Amino acid sequence: MDGKLTFISGGVRSGKSAFAEKLLVDRAAAAQGRLVYIASGRALDEEMRQRIEKHKQDRANESWTTIEQPVDLAGALPSIRQNDFVLWDCLTTWLANELYREQNGTYCIHTEGCMEKKVVRLMETIAAIREKATHVVIVSNEVLDEPASPYEETRQYCEWIGFLHQRLVAFSDDAIEMDYGQPLYWKKEGQVLVR
Repeated sequence: MDGKLTFISGGVRSGKSAFAEKLLVDRAAAAQGRLVYIASGRALDEEMRQRIEKHKQDRANESWTTIEQPVDLAGALPSIRQNDFVLWDCLTTWLANELYREQNGTYCIHTEGCMEKKVVRLMETIAAIREKATHVVIVSNEVLDEPASPYEETRQYCEWIGFLHQRLVAFSDDAIEMDYGQPLYWKKEGQVLVR
């Protein structure tokens, strides 16, 4: 039987990572499972370096196994074991990394069909992680509440994140949006909640 999949989105500093970590820490302790953190962030500037350090400090009191996987999520799959409790933080960073991953001298965002292949591989990888892990939590930023960008590449990014959010919510057992540190359940135990 596949492990549980929880999708958590929210704005920047909405409390989504802290909520996801606590959710898994509590459940892993009860099941005596291993905590695994798949990190997609890259310290490309000082702000990102500080955010990565803060996330590491937030996890310091628990025994997290960290896998640095900024691209190609499938690379983390061999490290996942039965009864793991896996947190992937975050989808939006992974997407930016993949869109601007250079292949054959050009970025994926400029190569027709490139992201379509990556999305298929991503969904297969998530399914494979779910087959091994007891609980998988995917964190993503909610960026679609902003006005449409005048920049074509930003619009493409938003289209991809919107598409991925829809696919992952459909695939998830629980879908949560964090707002002001509070979880709003859009889907729970496979049931869409009407509000």
